[in-house]
Amino acid sequence: MKLPAPPRASIGLQLVALIVACLFATHLLVFFAIALLPPPQPPLYRLTEIAGALQGGPLTARFGRPMLRNVADAPPPPPAARRHAAVHGEAALAAALGRPVQDVRFVPRPLALFERLLHPRMRRMVFEDRRTPDGAPPGPPPQGAGLDGPPGPPPQFRFRGPREMVLGDFTAAVRRADGRWVVVRSSPEPFPTDWQKRIFLLLATGFAVVAPAGFLFARRITAPLKRFSEAAERLGRDPHAPQMALSGPAEIGAAAEAFNAMQGRLKRYVDDRTAMVGAISHDLRTPLARIRFKLERAPPALKQTVLSDVAQMEQMIQGVLTFIRNESTPRHRERLDLLSLVECVADDAAMVGGDVEISGSATVTVDGDAVALQRLFVNLVDNAVKYGGQARIRVGREDDHAVVEIDDAGEGLSHDDLERVFQPFYRADVSRNLDAGGIGLGLPIARSTARAHGGDVELVARPEGLRARVTLPLA
Repeated sequence: MKLPAPPRASIGLQLVALIVACLFATHLLVFFAIALLPPPQPPLYRLTEIAGALQGGPLTARFGRPMLRNVADAPPPPPAARRHAAVHGEAALAAALGRPVQDVRFVPRPLALFERLLHPRMRRMVFEDRRTPDGAPPGPPPQGAGLDGPPGPPPQFRFRGPREMVLGDFTAAVRRADGRWVVVRSSPEPFPTDWQKRIFLLLATGFAVVAPAGFLFARRITAPLKRFSEAAERLGRDPHAPQMALSGPAEIGAAAEAFNAMQGRLKRYVDDRTAMVGAISHDLRTPLARIRFKLERAPPALKQTVLSDVAQMEQMIQGVLTFIRNESTPRHRERLDLLSLVECVADDAAMVGGDVEISGSATVTVDGDAVALQRLFVNLVDNAVKYGGQARIRVGREDDHAVVEIDDAGEGLSHDDLERVFQPFYRADVSRNLDAGGIGLGLPIARSTARAHGGDVELVARPEGLRARVTLPLA
């Protein structure tokens, strides 16, 4: 007993699973980045360092980035609101410098939301550090000597009260005797910072892990679609191709079942029609034989005329039976060097006296039935030699197709007949018939063979003759 096929997941469900897996992986990486990586530390400046820089001292800081100093005609603009940090910073900086508060400006940069969340105890831009540098009692700061003249040695600051610390970026200024301002500010943060580099490295690592996994997962989802398109292409090239295997998501499985059922119905339809035409053609031989027998008693003139028509009908029936027999018999298809096959056809035509020449050709490979393709090119080359006087052949490639062009030097065809000659038993005139018997099946057979291989045959009018153009898919 045949076991039922296991249930297959739908494409939508697999896509949702892929999205959820990628989101879970990325969120996991973000969690580790926030929970495990050390947070970025904002710069920390002692007020003594800022005062020293304003007095011409060093611009380095123990816990912060280097400071920048310049002289400006106007002080930095005050913040939009006189916050406590700015007022407190100006008072502390004025006390450290021994200058009136109106001669000092201090503009702190507010802590960003991220900094306030990570440093809940550092929410004031200016806060107190009650330690002293060496444990000595705090004393009054000396008067600055470098405000109005050249920079002097860095001053040493001591305070009677707690030392002030500045957290984050700032801009400080003090007025000189000439009315200009010495401005000191924290240097801008470089990009990327060490913390940002670690975050970028973690994200790149996450992408390197998630992207291949997502690609393999997506490829697993789309692989059945590729097999489905290949099966459709294979059916267009070979009507006797095997049915596609049922695999993949539920939607692909249902489509594959419908495709296989359609392929089976098409094959039965073609086989039934072919068998019917073959049976009719075969049964026509019997009345034709009786007509031939009865004509033995007819007058010689009538007998000769009717026997000529009977012979032509028998030839047409034989051509139909040969075509049906060849087309209904599946043959093995293989990779073929199309140029070699055409060269063999040209050599055979030249051996019997045909004016055949191959020039400007390139090697191309196709998948096909060697016998059927050889019969196709034999018909076209013989037609060009017999009714066009010569055959000039070129084999090449255009995009993903092999192209064979056969030119003759005959009278050509009218524009209306270029397509009608592919109808069975149609003959434009007595001078252009594809096969030796002239029954009008050569071009239909040639086109049928080319289309069975996924290609086509067309006729193109030229000023000096006619061109038969054959296109076949490359292997």
